[in-house]
Amino acid sequence: MIQSFIKKGSFQDSVSLMLISKKLSNLDEVEEVSVMMGTPANKSLLTATGFWSDSFNDATPNDICVAIKTKDDAKDVVELISQQLEDALKNIAQAQQGGAKLLKARRLASATKKLPDANLVLISIAGEYAAELADQALDDNKNVMIFSDNVSIEDEIRLKTKAAKKDLIVMGPDCGTAFIAGAPLAFSNVIPKGNIGVIGASGTGIQEVVSQIALLNQGITQAIGLGGRDLSLEVGGISALTALNMLAADADTQVITFISKPPAESVRENVISAMKLIPKPVVALFLGSKIDKPQDDNIYFARTLDEAARLACLLSPVEATANKLPNLANKTITGLYTGGTLASEAAMLLAQELGLTTSHHHDKGIMLDQQGHKIIDLGDDFYTVGKPHPMIDPSIREEEIAQLGDKPDVGVLLVDLVIGYGANGDPAESVIAGYQKACAKRDENHPLIVIATVTGSEQDPQCRSKQIEALKAANIVVMNNLPEAILLAKKLITPTKSTNLIKTYLLLSHISVINAGLRSFAEDLQSSNIPVVHYQWAPIAGGNKKLAAILQKLN
Repeated sequence: MIQSFIKKGSFQDSVSLMLISKKLSNLDEVEEVSVMMGTPANKSLLTATGFWSDSFNDATPNDICVAIKTKDDAKDVVELISQQLEDALKNIAQAQQGGAKLLKARRLASATKKLPDANLVLISIAGEYAAELADQALDDNKNVMIFSDNVSIEDEIRLKTKAAKKDLIVMGPDCGTAFIAGAPLAFSNVIPKGNIGVIGASGTGIQEVVSQIALLNQGITQAIGLGGRDLSLEVGGISALTALNMLAADADTQVITFISKPPAESVRENVISAMKLIPKPVVALFLGSKIDKPQDDNIYFARTLDEAARLACLLSPVEATANKLPNLANKTITGLYTGGTLASEAAMLLAQELGLTTSHHHDKGIMLDQQGHKIIDLGDDFYTVGKPHPMIDPSIREEEIAQLGDKPDVGVLLVDLVIGYGANGDPAESVIAGYQKACAKRDENHPLIVIATVTGSEQDPQCRSKQIEALKAANIVVMNNLPEAILLAKKLITPTKSTNLIKTYLLLSHISVINAGLRSFAEDLQSSNIPVVHYQWAPIAGGNKKLAAILQKLN
């Protein structure tokens, strides 16, 4: 049977009450206990789950409804549960008082006065009231993150349309994850700072991708949540398009990673069109969507969360390095390799990136020779007749590098250094010598960028890190692997995309938060040194919307 009582005028957040419900349900004297605020949505839930009591008709959204399932008519059970509830509420209050002092307010206007530069309102209140609060925040020119669910799609469309017109963003409803300007919003992880910006219509998708990025020793700038319905046909990706604009304008973000559950096809096409206008590489994961080709212009398509993270981490050092180097638009690329397989892979990758075809004959070690681009294996038999292999004696490559000084059309040189037993004792020295001879024949208007990869280990006689250190000291770029080196070479000779971005988004550089709902979210922000005010929200006028509207007008 159901026994019940109401605790008047004691508003608590839903998570606290769920934890209390679980604790009380473990008591031997009861079968199960449900503790909820008396909102209309919760009353419907109590009915649907078999916990309804007619006494709840008198409950307001500021009252706690307690329903107790017992096997028999235990007379003392209500008194027991009532006392246990009081103890639990007292423990919550004491825990809040015992922690770090949190700036609090009981009205949105008061919260704004206490934190005048607040530019985001984080909402985790009951869904039936979330849209109204979001509306007020937008009217006050604040961005919004709605953690709450059970917000109508009509309200979502209206709020996001309103935000877009004001160059603001609404993340959510049902947006569980974001990390903006160093602020952990709702469910978030501690991730190193880097140059990868993440946008996601999936909260756990964002968390998995940024976690994988961290495991790959890279970091992020921002992680912008959208809510699961943003890429639906009805909503049309309103916040997705805003988020893309935000990261496009963010100087610290050099690679964008976009994660979505299966989107509406027309919305997917609109989002892809927006991505192509951004002068940055974009890794796009549309889960469940067919991939016709792995790359389209600046967009790299991924099939899984892990692949999206790996692609972003491949592009990250490429973009970071390219931004420090001059653009060599329309120059050509030459690769001079001592390792045959490395030359073959470099030719294959470069051909794929530039839409060329490799040589099938490999005459004189030439793996690629098209449109001025050339990849040569200097370990080919043609170069070793009566001479030691260039891994042993790199002088032949040193001479070839020096000759590039007379070829100003060549803007990028790719080389490998293969170290270990049997190899030359200091291959870096030879590359540097050839490079310096080439540079002596050129002026500052015709630079030659050398990109090297090193094959070998720290324990090899030549010591990998010492070889890299010497190359870098001579202004030679060192990349981790061939894919990175090829992508960088292509980036350097590709004309820079023009952009008309003039908007700036302060939210991405400085964030101050008004937190309405779960206190723990405010505590997390405060512990991360983010300016925050905890808005102790409760339904106005006991949840009477007509009376609340009148009071709002009076204010």
